Amino acid sequence: MDKQTSSIVDRFREAFQKHDPSGLSDITAEDCILETPDGARFEGREACVTFWSGVASDKSIQFEEERVDIVGDRALIFWRLPLDNGNTRYLRGVNIIHVRDGKIVETRGFVKSAEGSGL
Repeated sequence: MDKQTSSIVDRFREAFQKHDPSGLSDITAEDCILETPDGARFEGREACVTFWSGVASDKSIQFEEERVDIVGDRALIFWRLPLDNGNTRYLRGVNIIHVRDGKIVETRGFVKSAEGSGL
């Protein structure tokens, strides 16, 4: 496991868990690229941090981490998001994060969908 990648990813995760995006700018590269599960694309530190800050600040959004894998300069964060108060329906997803020189340079989010699967 790469200690630098692990440290940066821990800080990223903490922003969402604590609903405090104040440190996101410090760990985001100027040329960062963010792709969301719905296909939206954000380029540059300001655009990425603005998007993440909106999500991280929203206390109604509570990601439940299932697993975090760090391999070199990349991280996979597997999560689920409750869709109702009874916690009977979830959205599942994964974020792929690339860290270079102590900064996040790319994130891609993917969501698992049962749509069209017959389930």
